[in-house]
Amino acid sequence: MNKQGKINKIAGPLVVAENIPGARMYDVVRVGEERLIGEILEIRGNNASIQVYEETGGLKPGEPVQSTNQALSVELAPGLLGTIYDGIQRPLDLIKAMEGDFISRGIEVPAIVREKEWDFRPKVKEDDEVEEGDILGTVQETEIIEHRVLVPMGIKGKVREIRAGKAKVEDIIAIIETDEGKEKKICMLQKWPVRKMRPYKKQLAPEEPLITGQRVIDTFFPIAKGGTACIPGPFGSGKTVVQHQLSKWANAEIIVFVGCGERGNEMTDVLRKFPQLKDPKTGKPLMQRTILIANTSNMPVAAREASIYTGITLAEYYRDMGYDVALMADSTSRWAEALREMSGRLEEMPGEEGYPAYLPSRLAEFYERAGKIICLGKDGRRGSLSTIGAVSPPGGDLSEPVTQATLRVVRVFWALVAELAYQRHFPAIHWLRSYSLYLEDLEKYFTQKVAADWIKLRARAMALLQQEDELRETVRLVGLDALSSQDRIAMETARSLREDFLQQFAFHDIDTYTSIKKQYLMLKTVLSYYDVSLEALKKEISLDSLISLSVREDIAKMKYVPEEDIEKEREKINRKLKKEADELINRTENRE
Repeated sequence: MNKQGKINKIAGPLVVAENIPGARMYDVVRVGEERLIGEILEIRGNNASIQVYEETGGLKPGEPVQSTNQALSVELAPGLLGTIYDGIQRPLDLIKAMEGDFISRGIEVPAIVREKEWDFRPKVKEDDEVEEGDILGTVQETEIIEHRVLVPMGIKGKVREIRAGKAKVEDIIAIIETDEGKEKKICMLQKWPVRKMRPYKKQLAPEEPLITGQRVIDTFFPIAKGGTACIPGPFGSGKTVVQHQLSKWANAEIIVFVGCGERGNEMTDVLRKFPQLKDPKTGKPLMQRTILIANTSNMPVAAREASIYTGITLAEYYRDMGYDVALMADSTSRWAEALREMSGRLEEMPGEEGYPAYLPSRLAEFYERAGKIICLGKDGRRGSLSTIGAVSPPGGDLSEPVTQATLRVVRVFWALVAELAYQRHFPAIHWLRSYSLYLEDLEKYFTQKVAADWIKLRARAMALLQQEDELRETVRLVGLDALSSQDRIAMETARSLREDFLQQFAFHDIDTYTSIKKQYLMLKTVLSYYDVSLEALKKEISLDSLISLSVREDIAKMKYVPEEDIEKEREKINRKLKKEADELINRTENRE
């Protein structure tokens, strides 16, 4: 039975209600005559402070507040993929069809379509023993993703009945008799509170990279499957484009994209482009393996706070099926701003720059839900959830609280720099300010699956980029002529690394994605030029002739060579490099 209280104070998205019988922290309530959705944030005596996820204009003191006695939860069932939700899992496409371009206040639309029938194929038989997390059966949710219907949490026993064929999400598909002798009726539709992490059997060490096809990420600052990364950067530095590239090309099977408090035009771009994108692995629309959560900056601020949790709960659900899932959160700064606004209205003691004192712990709770795991169930299947959050520090100041609190919990830092973006160097990830703490964990994978000298090549390339940065200071002070020939060649090779390897054109058909194998061959070719040049300098070959070798143009164009031709191109460039170097050496020796 619903319990009822009444409003006695309204302050923007914060409503204080009194005498809600049985009020509990984080219970969902319906506020006012229009039944706006809210959530209890604080209880003092008979008063409950509620953050309302909808516009509160027009609410009056004395209006009723009804408790649902349930935590804010998401609906989990076939039909999630390909859907666009708002921050509290209301389907925007259905609302648009019903109400038009704007969401009506208090509208109640189920997150999962109830009328659609799915073809359920059982994976267990009658009298089989099952436990929580076991796969009861499957449904072909989209052309490329099979939805695995799991035994709900807390249920263990014997299958008394299992039904195959067409079924709606609320139809009973199985009856399980528990060890206590009770019969539990199971349907495909399940619910889970968004603030509660979904359980798993065991967390595994990150030992496999999330291949993104972006050279600066995969080669220099890789993220592991089940890892965490943050992309801080000022306005216009390309955070959203990087996340779009990761959504399209990362070797995750499911993508959850959360637009949290982003500008409307950016989310419009996502909503228009994603349905048109083709999944590079299958050729099918990318939306068939994607869930979008759109919470723009003009939507009620409190719903931003919920959108992050909604997204990660949906991602955990697919991880528990045994899929590799990638969550893109753009941007956690807007989420932190929502926390700050609600904290201010609750009159809590502010922390640094007005953010609540619990900001670091909330960020840690969010990122700790990532990981590579052994799922619940007897089959020992593995899943992973990789979380990549964009941070928008005001003015690009990385010392501000949200960035610093994020850096304490994530293990990969991709620093986007405005200067690189202004130079049209994309992705604008700075190679000397970024880092990845997964390199040691992934070393075995790279040396076994790619090449034994992968880590050594990467270290040499990083050393050259570092050396270039130091030599630039010398050049600024005393000029280019003060450098030795070896230093000049180091600078030329570093420039080739920057322009021909690290720089990548997201809108070019071939350069948009580079396989790990191609990345290795490209890097090896650039460093081969460096080695050949150093040897030539020992034989007194002139610096200018080495810098102007025609093979350098071929090296620069390697990024545009299709994957299937890259090995032939590499051999061709090697032969040309050797031939041109030998010609220079012979010419010098003949002169002598």
